[in-house]
Amino acid sequence: MKISRAMVLAAGLGTRMRPITDTCPKPLVKVAGTALLDHALDRLADAGIARAVVNVHYLADQVEAHLKSRKVPKIAISDERGMLLETGGGIKKALPLLGKNPFLVMNSDSFWVEGRPPTLPRMMASFDAKKMDMFLLVAASTASTGYDGRGDFVLLPDGRLERRKEKEVAPFVYTGVAIIDPAIFKTTPDGAFSLNLLFDRAIESGRLFGQRLDGLWMHVGTPDAIGEAEAAIGASIL
Repeated sequence: MKISRAMVLAAGLGTRMRPITDTCPKPLVKVAGTALLDHALDRLADAGIARAVVNVHYLADQVEAHLKSRKVPKIAISDERGMLLETGGGIKKALPLLGKNPFLVMNSDSFWVEGRPPTLPRMMASFDAKKMDMFLLVAASTASTGYDGRGDFVLLPDGRLERRKEKEVAPFVYTGVAIIDPAIFKTTPDGAFSLNLLFDRAIESGRLFGQRLDGLWMHVGTPDAIGEAEAAIGASIL
């Protein structure tokens, strides 16, 4: 199945990136001279995505103005000015713009140094709607820049994902990139909710799968992480 649409989650408040985000929305924070949002959209364009939905809430006018010059992919705005809907609720609101087929989702700060072959085309080629509700891109937590958590998932030999158990450490962290079957939103609540609800449901049904990133993932969550990401980019070019 060809995947031609995507959504970039760009409505968050970016509180950990303050004071930069006091006046600049996090999706427009620049890394290596390019806004995080454009890094994400460029990845999608390179993967052949024709249409992308971007949701907006915090400093939404700035994000919309920035996107007006964007030609590829073609952009549609999902307006959340009235209420921040979190990751799950934001995607559910945008479903009429995304269509009935599986689509890609990226956080606006999903940022990595590419491996070979390119990540998104490899994900799209590996996605199997017959057995997957959600297909997550995960990265080795100990080898990721700007990340100091305990990890999120265990990747099983058959590609399925399981949650990290309480008080344990898991080898993989969710990068904020996924392929999602829109059918899984049919029984979700109205209003704000997290994608974690759908992760757990997919795990219960054995339909949450993952792919390991062949590259370096960078968690650009704080002002200090910008310099770390730029240093990692510089090292990859040498």
